[in-house]
Amino acid sequence: MRKQIGEYRMAKKYEMIYRDLVRKITHQLYQSGTFLPSENELTELYGASRETVRKALGSLLENGFIHKIKGKGSLVLGLDKYAFPISGLTSYRELDSLFDMHTDTQVLQLTQTTVPQTLFHLESEEQLPATYIQRLRVVNGQPLVIDNDYVLTSIVPHISKEVAQDSLYRYFEETLKLEIGYGSKEFTVIPATEEQCQILNLPPNSSVVSVKGVTHLQDNTLLQFTESIHRADKFKFIEHARRKII
Repeated sequence: MRKQIGEYRMAKKYEMIYRDLVRKITHQLYQSGTFLPSENELTELYGASRETVRKALGSLLENGFIHKIKGKGSLVLGLDKYAFPISGLTSYRELDSLFDMHTDTQVLQLTQTTVPQTLFHLESEEQLPATYIQRLRVVNGQPLVIDNDYVLTSIVPHISKEVAQDSLYRYFEETLKLEIGYGSKEFTVIPATEEQCQILNLPPNSSVVSVKGVTHLQDNTLLQFTESIHRADKFKFIEHARRKII
C-alpha cells in the first residue's frame, strides 16, 4: 500500500513538473535553442527526486519539446502552439490548458443517435447507439475546429451539456472511473461542406482537415468515435520522430 501511494505521488509530481516546464517553454521563459536547467537544478527547484525530474524530462523528450545532447543537457526545440500532435490520446481541453490557448467551446448539438457506419468505415451492420456531441472551438474570436463525438451509450448512458462544455475525458476518467487505453487516427484533406464553411467562416469550396478517431478502453471495449474538422489554413499536425535501429 505504501509503495502504491509513493508511486501515485511521484506520478502527480512529475506531471506537475512536466506541465510547468511546458508552460515556461510556451511563454518563452525557456527559449528555443537554449538549454533547460540541469537535472540537479530542477531537482532543487521543484523539491523533487532525480527520478521524478527524469520522468518529467522524458515526457518533454517524447512530446518533442526538448532534445537531449550528451554532456550538454536538454535543448529546447522550436514550438508552434497550434501544431497538434498526431500520436497520443490528448483531449482538446488538455491541450488548451497546457498551451494557454484560451479556447471558447460552444456546444452546437447534443442528441441521441447511432454511429454513422459509412463515415467510420464500419463493416458490421449492427447499429451502435451513441450520444452525439458537436462542439465548436473558438480561439481569439476565430472558429477553428468542429469536434463531432459519438460516445457509445452502452458505456456512457448520459452526457449532460455541462460535461460536453467542459471535458469528456475528465468525465470519463475522474467521474466514471473509465480507463482509456488506446485509439487510432486517420488524417485526410477533404472539401468542406456548406455547413462547415458556414460554421468556420470559410469561403465556398474551401478544404478542411478531417481527423477521424476511434477510442478504446484499456480492456479493448469500444468507447468513442470522433471526427474533428480543422481549418486547413490555421492548424498544423506534427509528429516528432526519433531514429531507432531496428
